[in-house]
Amino acid sequence: MTSEPIPHWPGRMIGSVHVRSTPRGPAEQAVFVHGLAGSAANWTDLMADLQDTVTGHAIDLPGSGYSPEAADGDYTVAGHAGSVIGLLEHTGPAHLFGNSLGGAIAVKVAASRPDLVRSLTLISPALPDLLPRFGPVRVAAAAVPLLGEWVASRLRLIPAEQRITSSMAMVWANADSVHPLRLREAIEEQRRRDDLPYAGEAMIGSARGIVAEYFRRGKDTLWQQAAHVTARTLIIHGRHDRLVRPAMARKAYRTFRQIRIVLLPTAGHVAMMEMPQVVAAEARRLIGETRLGNARLPS
Repeated sequence: MTSEPIPHWPGRMIGSVHVRSTPRGPAEQAVFVHGLAGSAANWTDLMADLQDTVTGHAIDLPGSGYSPEAADGDYTVAGHAGSVIGLLEHTGPAHLFGNSLGGAIAVKVAASRPDLVRSLTLISPALPDLLPRFGPVRVAAAAVPLLGEWVASRLRLIPAEQRITSSMAMVWANADSVHPLRLREAIEEQRRRDDLPYAGEAMIGSARGIVAEYFRRGKDTLWQQAAHVTARTLIIHGRHDRLVRPAMARKAYRTFRQIRIVLLPTAGHVAMMEMPQVVAAEARRLIGETRLGNARLPS
C-alpha cells in the first residue's frame, strides 16, 4: 500500500474488441480473460510481473471495458469464446489465462482450439457446481427474464462508490488491502460504464450465459469440455473465495488431463489482483514446464 500501482497498459482495438497489451518483449504470447463485471484492467499487475516471460494481451470482452457491445447481441460463453479465439488467431498460439467467467470461457477455447493454447491457467474458474455459493445464486437471480432487467435498473440507483465497495468486499479476501488508487479507478470506471446504453444488457447477457452453462445437460457441458483439454493446466483457488468453492479443485483434478492445483490460504476470488507476484510465480513455473515438454517432443 506504500507504493503507487503502475498505470494500466495501453489499449487498442483488435478486430471487434479492445485489448490492453504490454510492450513487445518475449516471443511467447499470453492472453488474459476477465470475469463477469470485470475488464482487461483486472490483469494489469499480473501482466507486469510476467513481462520477463511473455508478451501479454488482456481482452475486454464484448460489452465490457472499452469494447463495444456484441454486434450480434451474443453474450453466451460460446460467443465470448469466439472473441477470445479471434484474438488468439491474431497473436498466434499463446498461454491462456482466465478468471471466474473468463475461466469458463478459457476452458471452452482450450477444448475447441487446442492449436491456439500453449498452456491454461485458471483462477477461480466458474465451472458448474451443484452447490453454488451466495454470489452465484445472486447471478442466477439477475439472469431471470424481466427480474434481471429490474435488478439492473435498481442497482443503477445505488452510488457507484457503494456498488464498487460491496463488490470488492465480495471478491477480495480482505477489501482493506485494495490500494486507494485502484479503488478510485474502479469507481471512475463504474461511473463511465453507467453512461453506456448497452452496459446493462451486456452484464445481464453474460450472467445468463454462465447460468446456462451451469444447467447445461448432454455431451457438451463445460466439465466434459474440460476433460478434452490437452494443454497443461494450472488451477488456482483462494481459500476465502466467496463465489467459487475451492472444493471444486477435487473435481478439476479428476477431470483435466494434465493439471496442477494451487490453493492460496489468504486469497479470495481474484488472486491475480490480490497477490499477483504469487500467481506470476506459479504461472511462470507452468510456462517453463510447457516449454520443457515441447522441447522433448520429436521433431
